[in-house]
Amino acid sequence: MYIRYTLVFRKLEECYDQMVHPQKRRLIRHMLDGTIGRILEMKQELFSLELLEYSYFDDLLTDMKLTPADVELPIPRYFLSENAKVLKEREKLLGSILAQMEAQNDTKPEEEVTMTTEEAIQLIQVHERARQGQLRARFMKDIKLQAERDKQSELRGHPKLDKTMAATIIQKMWRGFSQRRAVEAMRAEELVFLGMALPVVKSQRHTAAYLARKTEEKRHGTQEQYEKEYIEALDTVKQRLEETEGPDVKEQMQDQIRQWFIETRDATGKFPDYPDEEEGGSEAIFKKREELKADDNEEGKGKKGKGKKGKDKKEKGKKGKKGKKGKKGDEEEESGFVLAPSNFVPTLNDSSLNYASTWQDRDESVNLLQKHDVELIKDAKRVEIEAEIRKQVDELMREELKNLKLAIEKDKGKGKKGKKGKKGKKGKKGKKGKKGKKEKDLTPDRSIEDLYTELVREGIIVKCPKTRLSEYVGEYSFLATTLRRSGIEPMPSVYDVKRLVTEHCILPMGSQAVHEKAPHIPSLMITGPRGVGKKMLLQAVCTEVGANLFDLTPANIADRYPGKAGLNMLLHMVFKVGKAWAPSVVFIGDCEKTWMKKVPKTDKSDPKRVKKALPKILKTLKPEHRVQIIGVSSAPFDAEVKGLCVMYQRIVMVPRPDYASRYVMWRAMIEWVGGAGSISGALDLSSLAKISDGYSAGHIDKAVTSVLSERRVQQLRRKPLTASEFLAPLSKMDPIYAEIEDGFKNWFGKTPLGKKRSKAVQGGDADAGAKKAKKGKKGKK
Repeated sequence: MYIRYTLVFRKLEECYDQMVHPQKRRLIRHMLDGTIGRILEMKQELFSLELLEYSYFDDLLTDMKLTPADVELPIPRYFLSENAKVLKEREKLLGSILAQMEAQNDTKPEEEVTMTTEEAIQLIQVHERARQGQLRARFMKDIKLQAERDKQSELRGHPKLDKTMAATIIQKMWRGFSQRRAVEAMRAEELVFLGMALPVVKSQRHTAAYLARKTEEKRHGTQEQYEKEYIEALDTVKQRLEETEGPDVKEQMQDQIRQWFIETRDATGKFPDYPDEEEGGSEAIFKKREELKADDNEEGKGKKGKGKKGKDKKEKGKKGKKGKKGKKGDEEEESGFVLAPSNFVPTLNDSSLNYASTWQDRDESVNLLQKHDVELIKDAKRVEIEAEIRKQVDELMREELKNLKLAIEKDKGKGKKGKKGKKGKKGKKGKKGKKGKKEKDLTPDRSIEDLYTELVREGIIVKCPKTRLSEYVGEYSFLATTLRRSGIEPMPSVYDVKRLVTEHCILPMGSQAVHEKAPHIPSLMITGPRGVGKKMLLQAVCTEVGANLFDLTPANIADRYPGKAGLNMLLHMVFKVGKAWAPSVVFIGDCEKTWMKKVPKTDKSDPKRVKKALPKILKTLKPEHRVQIIGVSSAPFDAEVKGLCVMYQRIVMVPRPDYASRYVMWRAMIEWVGGAGSISGALDLSSLAKISDGYSAGHIDKAVTSVLSERRVQQLRRKPLTASEFLAPLSKMDPIYAEIEDGFKNWFGKTPLGKKRSKAVQGGDADAGAKKAKKGKKGKK
């Protein structure tokens, strides 16, 4: 089910990005948010069952004839495109503040150099004479070299060539060169034909991928244009309907309400009380009348069907006695895991019904350009206009009813004495619910922009480098399920890490509608050996959703906002700005230091400063707040397990890259630094991936950067890269040994989740991971 939802998500995301019809896009967006939320719910269910963050389904992919690329979770492009204006303004504000800070640092008084006119002239003369001397020396050197060449040619006995002989030699050399080049081209074509080499594209402007990108960009421009036209049409159509249909609707409502006055007076002998706005006004009147009509129809049907019901009851009574035993047996047989109630399945059902009723059978043969449908706008605006007119009519009819009652009372001679107000109105307010403690606002008189500026100046809000999650390259592991069946717990691949970060951080943070209903994960810890790309993943999260980055690393806040009051003010400002200008990521580097048993004396950053404050703030983060605390740790085993696991609800372990991932990393990094043509047949990537076992992505990046200098990149045409060139820089680095990785595994086994998992594997807890598992029928999809 999880895989099928992923396939649907990929198709819907592509549809939403490329569809230009504004009304259809709204329906697709509603369904897209529902699908994202359902995927996150399914992931939560898998986590509850398997007691593992990572889910392996390579065996299912084989059965379903799918590749890992088919089920890769895409990052919806609307996360950034629909908030582009806001993000651009925020980036501009951050850039201006940082520029002001640099200007203040650079405005230091420079020492003025005093010099007389004679000294200045003398200095210019010295430099000019030096320049002329260099030119003369270069000229003399060229003359000397030419004389040596002439002397060597005379010694070898080469006669001076005339024009005909020189032209012949040049032709000979050119023909040989051109023939060799033609043979190489034929050989390359043959390799491409046999499938042993990729075709070389000379011009990117005529490739299918380039043309497809151009088409997508054109559609994005059309989307913006149609969206503007649609928003303008909403106002114009509403105004037109108010002018043409508004008076008739108003008159019709008044006639219906007056008819209700008369019917009620004939039935009860007095005029009714008009419902208040809280009760729904005249809308409540028509609802009651419809309910009464429905009840009358049901009573009529009930009289006809009485005879049949009597027989049915007798038959049911006979069957009921036999059926009781059968039910118990079925319950025992059909015991299994029941999915928790979903917050997003109703959204998907609503979207499906909306499509069926509005678009499935709609004829759009005349709307080839896919512009907005005016009739649908009219249907929606009629409801709005009716609601607005109903409020006006209610005020008029209340006054009219009041006047009618007064007139009748005068005719009867009762006057206003007999008029009594309703006693029940006092009780309408009801009991006030207990209000929870509101968080005290320490900065009530300051704007969000002012707080943002202060945090930037203090270095708390930092500029996040633009890093896409697609740049975190790696390969899928096809052996995970096989290893697990053999009793070996596999280490996650780079593909699995990317997927988990997408599910826990990017997809919930990118959409407010999804974040409010999806399983809430306010904090997360990314841990693993040095150089595996933990900070890169953090930067990718901020880039993909356009989040603010707050740096609360102990070393960064050591000398800022001293004392308990200062710390409270800092955290208040951070989370106030983060909630107001969501999405936001609060980064805590070396997060294990906060929960260390004993801090080294050499560490002057006071990492335990936020130990008590952070868990309290974590409780204040609600689903409507798109703020996530992400900790990064390279040594989680140095901290207390209990405190760390209470603070960080989910743990993402990033292991060393396996062989397949290292192969992809070498190729990608060499091409990033050296260009597309930097990899040739002389470079054995397979051997490089094999000998770099134990090295992380950071090690590979350093090796590639050190080898591919500017000069070496310029020499690639004449001197292709070889694998041996990377051995020297790799040999100077310490790899990540298997013992270090085993240390992370052992540490994870001590966490609450690790203990539950080990019990489930050993069979000690027969129903481990199934506190939610109940006996009953299978869950609804």
